[in-house]
Amino acid sequence: MKSLFLGTAALALTATMGLADTVRLGTEGAYPPYNFLNDAGEVDGFERELGDELCKRAELTCEWVTNDWDSIIPNLLSGNYDAIIAGMSITDERKEVVNFTQGYTRPSPSAYAALSDDVDLEGGVIAAQASTIQSSHVASTGATLVEFPNPDETVAAVNAGEVDAVMADKDFLIPIVNETELQFVGEDVFLGDGIGMAFRQSDDELRNKFDAAIASMKEDGSLNALLDKWEIEGKF
Repeated sequence: MKSLFLGTAALALTATMGLADTVRLGTEGAYPPYNFLNDAGEVDGFERELGDELCKRAELTCEWVTNDWDSIIPNLLSGNYDAIIAGMSITDERKEVVNFTQGYTRPSPSAYAALSDDVDLEGGVIAAQASTIQSSHVASTGATLVEFPNPDETVAAVNAGEVDAVMADKDFLIPIVNETELQFVGEDVFLGDGIGMAFRQSDDELRNKFDAAIASMKEDGSLNALLDKWEIEGKF
């Protein structure tokens, strides 16, 4: 799960929304199976299906907006969209600047992948996407952290021999490991408090509508069915 937000609380000063006619959902569009752009250039993946269903249950008209990961919270706070649904882990640090719904996944594992099983995970060079729980964890282990702006670049760095391993959500790495020479190494690591939608702190009315919709999907089993469809761990 992606996580840590580093700074710019000042952007939270003025952005408010009430309940607009169209709710704009911000996502990255680069983190399968959670969210990605399909061949038609449209947002796709688990969170696209989830977000569309939540909007239906909340009786809201929604549109999708893509944004680079490293500025996804600042652009929420400045009003470029109304909610984030982007594989974002719920963390205490983020709660200082945004409000979350309840999680729509339980905490799922992060994992290391490398070309060899003899990688030194605590003393080697490890790639992770910038401003994530994984990058924070790698830094805490004593390994040399190399950050990249998007997840595909972390994998490319391993394949190019620039780093010894990559750490990311295991759900993201599984298809890559299955289709390439990369292999899982070390133990899975559980980080964060699950994934939720993030909102400006002034938008509790909107957040509550989505929170109720998530709760209804948990109650009727449709959320677990969607997690199964996209082969994402963390069912309820």
